[in-house]
Amino acid sequence: MNQLCEQIKQYRPYNEQESVDQRLILKYMKLFDNILVRDNEICHMTASSWIVNQDRKKILMIYHNIYDSWAWTGGHADGEADLLSVALREAREETGIQRIKPVLKDIFSLEVLCVNGHIKRGNYVSSHLHFNVTYLLEADDTENIRIKADENSGVKWVELDKTIDMCSEIWMRGIYQKLNDKLGEINQV
Repeated sequence: MNQLCEQIKQYRPYNEQESVDQRLILKYMKLFDNILVRDNEICHMTASSWIVNQDRKKILMIYHNIYDSWAWTGGHADGEADLLSVALREAREETGIQRIKPVLKDIFSLEVLCVNGHIKRGNYVSSHLHFNVTYLLEADDTENIRIKADENSGVKWVELDKTIDMCSEIWMRGIYQKLNDKLGEINQV
């Protein structure tokens, strides 16, 4: 966990949202010794992926069953401090694509995300926070994709400029716009 904490400390926030969220994540990582597991019902660590194709003009999105929206891939740390590994594993599980690699090994984005109360696998999960670390990944857009029925009901490549409109979650639209803006800056280099 010390290495993850150091990675988050070293991360250079992109905007005010990331700066505030970085401070909160670091504060609560010190406060809770169980921040990597869902046993912490207030807040816990998650990892997400913004998955681009080879020419970086499309994003691989899933239709998330709980959020009822097109979304990025991702999942809970479930005790694992190597969040890049978590992001890669979740991307493979949720899309069926196996040839996925990091564009950058460093953190691409940080977010504190609100999760409304919901039913998962027949049990009620109370509202809580996800302390999310996002990674920029690349996948082959010709590889077969498939849904993971217990989590999503759709998987598809979406043109970069359509990702915001595909998302029905108002707050996430701003996050996805930020990710697209950051991707645009990387593409210019």
